[in-house]
Amino acid sequence: MSANEPAKPTPPVPAPPAKPMPRKLPTPAAAAPVTAAIPTPSTDAAEWGRVSEDGTVEVREGETWRVVGQYPDGTPDEALAYFVRKYDDIAFKVVALEQRHQAGGASAADLVKQANHLIDEATDAAAVGDLAGLRDRLTALTSSLSEATAQEAQQAKELVEKAVAERTALVERAEAIAARDLSKVQWKQVTAELNELFESWQAQQQSGPRLSKGISQQLWKRFRDARSTVDKARRAFYSELDDAHKTARDAKTRLVERAEALAPRGVDGIPAYRTLLDEWKNAGRAGRKADDALWARFKAAGDALYAARAEQAAAEEADSAPKIEARQALLEEAKAVADERDIKRARALLTRIQRQWDEVGRIFPRDKERALDDRLRVIEQALKAREDVDWKKNNPETKARANDMSSQLLEAIEKLESELAAAEKSGDKKAATAASEALEARRAWLSALGG
Repeated sequence: MSANEPAKPTPPVPAPPAKPMPRKLPTPAAAAPVTAAIPTPSTDAAEWGRVSEDGTVEVREGETWRVVGQYPDGTPDEALAYFVRKYDDIAFKVVALEQRHQAGGASAADLVKQANHLIDEATDAAAVGDLAGLRDRLTALTSSLSEATAQEAQQAKELVEKAVAERTALVERAEAIAARDLSKVQWKQVTAELNELFESWQAQQQSGPRLSKGISQQLWKRFRDARSTVDKARRAFYSELDDAHKTARDAKTRLVERAEALAPRGVDGIPAYRTLLDEWKNAGRAGRKADDALWARFKAAGDALYAARAEQAAAEEADSAPKIEARQALLEEAKAVADERDIKRARALLTRIQRQWDEVGRIFPRDKERALDDRLRVIEQALKAREDVDWKKNNPETKARANDMSSQLLEAIEKLESELAAAEKSGDKKAATAASEALEARRAWLSALGG
């Protein structure tokens, strides 16, 4: 080092029991003296701090002085200014904390925690200033927050209790789902319910108050066990469902192959296809996608058979057109049956028409044939009714009974006429009236018998 080069100042040395060693002051430039960059300490600094000849800096706390560090190579003003800045840093934090409290909205517990931290920082601090005053202000702040802290603690306790109750309710709902007869539930609905409960659980974990580890783990274990029970049953259900779907799918695949094999038989394959349709209904579900695909093939096979029947029906209907005309002509001819007074001739006419009717042959479609048959049957029944009446009228036994009854009535009439004449001759009006009424009744009966 050159003899003309100025010596660098020794940095201040804090007292051993003090806080961490203060930072070194920056080395002044050669052209500018150190005192030009260091502000002169205020009167307050002189009130709270002093510097000895060897650069030891002390701060006054009450009636005693405490060493806060050393600044051997600087002036007393520089030494005080350095440690005053340390005080100002702490004082700034205190003011900021007081302003947060005055502004409101901050947690009282958080403010108390920061105030206690600053009290520790202001105790035995390597700084020059009214440290005791700062501590008093912080103590007053914590005292003013004591009631708010207690209220916050009570509110926090209530929130925790509420959160425990809410999570317990979620657990109980999950356990209620797990306690159902899971072999008979609608799994889509159950899964949605359980997912909703789990989402609510996660939302409470993220936005709700923090629960104690013991309670949180206990509730989560119950919730997890309930979910596990439901998940296990759901997996078993869908495993069985998959097996059932596979069985049904294989059975329906075979039915489709058998139905498609009926195509060469045409109309004759329809009865066999109907049997396969009954088997299809009893085959069970194969899953929506598989069912739709297999049914499309099965139905296509049936459509081919019924299309063949439709073609056959159309051909038969075309062949039946002249037959229909023939039977309609016979129906026109059969109208004469009702007009024929001679029953035997009417029967002969109808018998000939019936024979010709059968010779015409079958008519398609069947509903048209039935309609024509019904019209002929009306004529047949009308003739049958006339024949029944004629038979009853001309039956020998019936005639014998009628003649016997007529004879009895004639005898009764003859007797009553004699009684009526005798009553009139004797002037017995009552007997004449009775005989007259009885006579009229017998004559009416005789007239009914054709006498």
